[in-house]
Amino acid sequence: MTSLQQEQNDYFRLILLTVVGQAYAAAGFRLEEKPTQWAGGQFRFFKQLNQELYAFIAYQHLPYSEPQPSRFRVTLARTDKLNPALSSRHPKFDRRTLSVLVVEDFGVNILPAADYWWEYRTTEELGRALAEAGHLVAGYGIPWLAGELTPPERQAAESTT
Repeated sequence: MTSLQQEQNDYFRLILLTVVGQAYAAAGFRLEEKPTQWAGGQFRFFKQLNQELYAFIAYQHLPYSEPQPSRFRVTLARTDKLNPALSSRHPKFDRRTLSVLVVEDFGVNILPAADYWWEYRTTEELGRALAEAGHLVAGYGIPWLAGELTPPERQAAESTT
């Protein structure tokens, strides 16, 4: 990783916390203090849901130089592991990208595709992209992680059992 990429990741973290930090903190999430992960573009917010489950909101940032836009994606995980990348056999374990959750699971076509990366070239574009993703996390992701919001097909399947 170059020092330019490190600077870009540091800047992304600053803008990320400016745009969504207070909202996530109000919902009980806090950013993991992991500078090594931050240097690689990984920013994870976490919350302990109960004695056995944790919720994670992870931003993966890929900084690029012009002419390519930089990009990020958001992954949500509910798990009994302290590392959301690990698989689990817990019955409430689930992991989804935010775009798959919104577009495929909930059927809301607010994004161009289920496999979506938010792109930006300027600070203004980054702020707008983080605000859009943050609204979707607040509206769909956080309630889904807490088990308070279930996609329609899962609701139907659960009501027939």
